[in-house]
Formats: sequence, structure tokens, C-alpha cells
Amino acid sequence: MTGTHRPPRLLVLFQGAWEDEALFRRVRQGELVLEREGFELLDRSQWHRLVHFDAPRFVDRLCKTYRGRIDAVWSNDDGLGCLTAALMAQRLGLPGHDPRAIVRAQHKLLLRQTLAAAMPGENVPAMALPFAFGDRRCRSAPALEAAVHAAGHRWPRFCKPVKGAFSALARRVDSADELAAHLRLPWRDRFLLRGISRPFDQLAGQCMRLPCSVDRLLLEEPLDGAQVNVDGFVQGGTVHVLGIVDEWMYAGAVRGARHFAGFTYPSRHPAAAQERIRGAAIAAVQAVGLTQGLWNVELFLLADGSVRVIEVNARGAGQFATLYRDVDGVDVEGIAIALATGQDALQVPRRAPVAAVAGSLVFRRFDGSAGPEPDPAALPWLESAHPEARLWHEAAGRAALRREYRWFGSHRFAVLNLSARDFDALAALGESCARRLFGETVRVQLAH
Repeated sequence: MTGTHRPPRLLVLFQGAWEDEALFRRVRQGELVLEREGFELLDRSQWHRLVHFDAPRFVDRLCKTYRGRIDAVWSNDDGLGCLTAALMAQRLGLPGHDPRAIVRAQHKLLLRQTLAAAMPGENVPAMALPFAFGDRRCRSAPALEAAVHAAGHRWPRFCKPVKGAFSALARRVDSADELAAHLRLPWRDRFLLRGISRPFDQLAGQCMRLPCSVDRLLLEEPLDGAQVNVDGFVQGGTVHVLGIVDEWMYAGAVRGARHFAGFTYPSRHPAAAQERIRGAAIAAVQAVGLTQGLWNVELFLLADGSVRVIEVNARGAGQFATLYRDVDGVDVEGIAIALATGQDALQVPRRAPVAAVAGSLVFRRFDGSAGPEPDPAALPWLESAHPEARLWHEAAGRAALRREYRWFGSHRFAVLNLSARDFDALAALGESCARRLFGETVRVQLAH
């Protein structure tokens, strides 16, 4: 509650499916007055709307519309929402992350430069190609070879867009020829890739000088190890850690690419490794300059025990909210709302934990198909037998599906969040639920 004993008025931008349940429950219980603007960018069929999106005009309109009418503005969308919300909060005098910190986190070359100065031992050497996605040199092996040589880099490299979108085009490439072939996309894809990055470019350029436009490709040193996520929040500049989530991959599904098969909490890595992971995550958040809100850092734990920062996100990992809820009783969305409204996030009530281990299982197809629909008869069974479980099914139209396979090499057709008494019980429960929901051909792969 605010000081006038009324529910806070919260504007949520580009709201995603991960947050729907928690937000609408608070509205029904009279704990929150909710306003929404934007569209769901987790839905990849909506990306075309960004091509002609005027981001500065959008921010100006929202500031004019909601000035004096809201107590807070928040977004958990990494594509455009976080920066838009931070700019609005700054203009309206509301709590939030510094917009410049969000730009430093989301512009991957700027992030690499920031980490190189603050924590070089945990950084990854990287370069950006000197030409945009639409430039024909992106599809020319000699031009790519010359650019990499001029920057003092060498093959192999791991490539990804300077402003990422769900790991689009992210994969290891071993030569200029391989990268050129990877980037020989239909013109509609090149047009869309430029278009979806343009709104961020518009807003980021208002905050600070950028080392390059975001319609570029980043090439960095490839790494091999275990990937982990660290989640937490910053309140008044003080960094707090919620926990470490382990990442599991589909092994060898697409050459050079890494496809998430699941995430489990708490981490199973040794305590000493977890301490190094936490330390690197906190240092990265401080280097970027995040000061008020949720954060998420993805890292590599290498075979020699050292840690490398992959990315810093100025948002929570919405997919993991039920993991922290079930194991620790943590209300991640409640923390986010408290931070946005200027309340003490440390005072957000916890609930009793219901499990010792929780996971988010990711089901994919690699064969060009859309994947199975969930059995309608199994949905009420899941709700009754496992009330803490959450299922998200992701359908895709024919054109969007073909684009996903070109950009990602796979199609994620469902995500299932579950919890159990231990890791083995979680894996077994995931297997039984997957078979009940999708049939015998769908399997759980909790293996690095």
C-alpha cells in the first residue's frame, strides 16, 4: 500500500505471459491498480510491429498521459520495455533503474567494453562487425575475413546480434565461410532484424553515445562450460542475490548452437564455485550501474573453475519466478512492485516453501515442425494433481515457424515449471507430465 492506504497504481509496459498470473491475482485481491501499454514481445508473431514503431513518440505520449496518474512504472521485457520504463520513471520522478545502465547492459558491445574496464578477468573478448545486417558484406566471406583480421581476432568466434532477441542467430562459427552462409538470410529476415532493433537504437541514442548501431553482429571468443543464471535485485544501490539457477542443454541438436532444455534451482555446483559466480554477478551489476530494480546475470563456469559473464539483464527472469516461490517462498513479482513503488523490497512477505527443488523444462522441436499440442484431457489433471505447476504452450504460424528455424535452429513449443522433493524426483515428474501432456515422443533432457 502507498501512504494514502490505497493500492498502488502501476503501469506495466510490454507485459509478458510470465507475469500475467501474479499481476492479475493482485488486481483481483484489490492490492494493485493496473494499467498496461505496449504489446507482448515474448510473442514472436508481434515482432513485426516494431519495424515502424516510433519509440521516442511512444515514451512522450505515455509521459503525457500518465503524469500524476500512476505511482510506478515497470517492465520485465528485455526487448524494449525495460528501457522505456526507465526513461518514463526518470521523466516522471519515479523509482527505477538509470536508463544509461540499461543501455550499458543491453548493448552487447558496450557491455563488453564496460566489463573489460571493470572486471577484465571475467569478461569475454569481443568485436562488432563494421557493417549492418543488411549490408551485402555480411554475406561475403572475404569481407568477413578482412573485418575479423583487422580487429585482431581469429576463428572460431561465437556470433550474436549486438542487441539480442531470444538468442536469434546465436551460434559458434569456425570460419568466414561458415559465418557468411549463416547470414545468407531472405531479405524479409534482414529487414525484420533491422526493424526490431531500431526502436532500442532510437531510445539508447538519446541516453548516451553508442559505440555502434545495434543492427550489427557481435563476434566474441567461444566458451565451453556450464551455464548458470544469477537473479537478484538492487535497492538504493545495494545489490541483493536471490539465487543461482543451473542451465541444461539439448546436446548436439544443432551444430554450433546451444538450445536450453531446462533450468533447475537451487544450483548443484560446489559451494566454492557458487561463491565465485555470485561475486562475478554482483560485480557485473555494479559495473553496469543498476541501482533500483530486478536484475539477472548469465555466466559460464569454465572447467578450470573460473567464471565469465555472458550477459547482464536489467530485469528479472520471469520464467524462474515459480522456482524461487516453490523452493524459497520468494515473491519475485512482489519484490519488483515494491522496488518500482519505492517500498522496502526486503519487507515483501514470503510464503512457506513447498519443495526442495524446482525446474523449468523447455520442450523443443528441431525437425521443422510445430510440435504437439497439449492433450486437453491432461490440462485439468495437471492443475489438480500438481497445483504448483505452470504450463506455457507456444503456438506459431507457418511463416513465424519457418523464421524461427532459420534464426534459432529450433522451435520452443512449450515450457513446464514443476517442483519436487529432490532432483531425481523432479526429472521423473517432468518425464511423466511430458508424456501425459504431449505423448511418448517428448522427453525431458536435464543434462549439460
